Amino acid sequence: VGHCHPDVVKAAHEQNQLLNTNSRYLHDNLVDYAERLSKTLPEKLCIFYFLNSGSEANDLALRLARQYTKHEDVIVLDHAYHGHLTSLIDISPYKFRNLEGQKEWVHVAPVPDTYRGLYREDHEDSVTAYADEVKNIIEHAHTRGRKIAAFFVESLPSVGGQIIPPAGYFQKVAQHVHKAGGVFIADEIQVGFGRVGKHFWAFQLQGEDFTPDIVTMGKPIGNGHPLACVATTKEIAEAFAATGVEYFNTFGGNPVSCAIGLAVLDVIEKEQLQAHATEVGNFLLKLLKEQQVKHPIIGDVRGCGLFIGVDLIK
Repeated sequence: VGHCHPDVVKAAHEQNQLLNTNSRYLHDNLVDYAERLSKTLPEKLCIFYFLNSGSEANDLALRLARQYTKHEDVIVLDHAYHGHLTSLIDISPYKFRNLEGQKEWVHVAPVPDTYRGLYREDHEDSVTAYADEVKNIIEHAHTRGRKIAAFFVESLPSVGGQIIPPAGYFQKVAQHVHKAGGVFIADEIQVGFGRVGKHFWAFQLQGEDFTPDIVTMGKPIGNGHPLACVATTKEIAEAFAATGVEYFNTFGGNPVSCAIGLAVLDVIEKEQLQAHATEVGNFLLKLLKEQQVKHPIIGDVRGCGLFIGVDLIK
């Protein structure tokens, strides 16, 4: 919504003058904000946990998945990055390949990249081919006595190269993962909140028939203020609560953070920033494609809204 947006600054300032406290104290802002967010998501994603950063959100998503499924293993895409906590470095090939390597409970699937990947645009059915790679990973894990807790994926892989997965890929992967007793986690930390333009969430590009089991949010949610969120289903939240170990986060969901979060949603709506992302993104893509015709070094131009990649080749 732009640096120092006056509406966001004003909301923070006004709430700061009234009250800021830890989230053991009840406050309307928390409920109001959860309600507003719920209107942007599919109905079954109706439980919200508030945190301070995307890394915290992804770590909690991992805990939720494991508690609900009673399984340990996680499938991620190659080159993925999900955060800087130890638990997330472990599921980020982009990081662990340069550190301690791959843990036995982590399984890496190929990026569904139809430009540079295993199955390209000329493949008769790249969607099924990429989904079958995940199915094969699950079957191989089962032969070793391992069980899948989650498929953990950015709705549009960003560090992995600004990739737009082919529509229908998530649905097919979710079928294989659910059959194995796992859950589907969509990381929207970089790509959510209208950035893709035509939808509020990037996972919605896959089609209306797809809903993740857990969605994580960060970065744009507070326009630079440390705020993050995990949205999930009642079933998963109840399994998590059943441990008796309550979830608590001192600053997550505090009144000032929630006032800022509400202001950000107001600005996105009031200034029609989704439509803006679509319009500017389309304009930029058009100009980049004109450059592609002139310069052989530009192999591919792809994107959606203000999520755009230019692939340079030798």
